[in-house]
Amino acid sequence: MKKSEIINKRSLEDQAADLLRQDITNGDLTPGTRLIETALAKEYGLSRGTIRIALHQLGSEGLVTQVPYAGWSVSSLDDQDIWELYTLRATLEGMAARLAAGKICDQGISRLQLSFQRLLALCQGDDLQAITRADLDLHRTIIDLSGHKRLAQQYRLVENQFLAYIAAANRTFDPHLVGKSHQALVTAICNGDGELAEEEAVKNITGFEQLQEELTLHS
Repeated sequence: MKKSEIINKRSLEDQAADLLRQDITNGDLTPGTRLIETALAKEYGLSRGTIRIALHQLGSEGLVTQVPYAGWSVSSLDDQDIWELYTLRATLEGMAARLAAGKICDQGISRLQLSFQRLLALCQGDDLQAITRADLDLHRTIIDLSGHKRLAQQYRLVENQFLAYIAAANRTFDPHLVGKSHQALVTAICNGDGELAEEEAVKNITGFEQLQEELTLHS
């Protein structure tokens, strides 16, 4: 299906931003790629004005960058960016895990276990992109279970940038270890142990040094 066929009467700017965001987080548009308004307008069957608004929206999310007299490009990550992403994500996920554990109920446990079991099932295969998505879906579930709306809003921004990094770095990992690495975190939340849940959430996030090394290898 052509991208222009996906566009409907819902906010055209939002839809264009969604499609561009998907191309960036999937790795179809890599860091440093120039984004030409006229070319994008033709591809999506939209006006340059609509594309421009969509690009400004993605700019506010940190996914694209506007350079004076040079136009737009997909944002690149340096060491400082990686450090900021890591520390912010660790802080948000640690806090969310603690809050989720503190208010967990039977319905929340069922929802969390369902998300976790889906990840475990995918980890039996070798579709790394699907595993990555399921991994982040599990973390998103924990964020939602925290009941902290503003925390969730901030996490969405970090999540999209992290997805873009993963796609750009072409990261490889042992899929069979991904699911198992979340067991302690899920158990702590289901048991209502906030302190342990926060500790496991932070531990579960890839360390800054590893992220930095991967970025260097694939830059």
